[in-house]
Amino acid sequence: MKLIISIPVCFLAFIINAQNSLPELLQHYNTKNIPYMTVQELAMPKTEIILFDTREENEFKISHLKNAILVGYDQFSMDSVFNKVPNKNEKIVVYCSIGIRSEIIAYKLKKAGYKHVFNLYGGIFEWKNNNFPVYNSIGKETDSIHVFSAKWSKWLKNGHKVF
Repeated sequence: MKLIISIPVCFLAFIINAQNSLPELLQHYNTKNIPYMTVQELAMPKTEIILFDTREENEFKISHLKNAILVGYDQFSMDSVFNKVPNKNEKIVVYCSIGIRSEIIAYKLKKAGYKHVFNLYGGIFEWKNNNFPVYNSIGKETDSIHVFSAKWSKWLKNGHKVF
């Protein structure tokens, strides 16, 4: 049984390490059924944008984008989202560490009828890699980023890596 579980985990680790660039990684995992928004586009919004952080609470507490709303991934609830944002015409940008979990949540939002949903290209890692600010649980700017795991940490080039 351990061998059966070990093979897919080892294969996933090989795929992650085999990717030489963020575009290759996202090309491999994402379906592109949700449009991307670049960190530069998000940094200069022309309209009001709602930010959803699709990481877990322990990641969010270390750092998140200013004014982001934690919606999570493992415990994601469409009812909770609807209570926070009942207007399905709002412009919503979702993010996670690099943009894989967030695409899955963004697709759920789209299927639920939200019309203007974008996935932040490269997630909070790309945001921080471009020297944009992130904030901790008490609203103070920080350089710390939760990197999810040692394997994913290679995609964060700027900031203090927290495991």
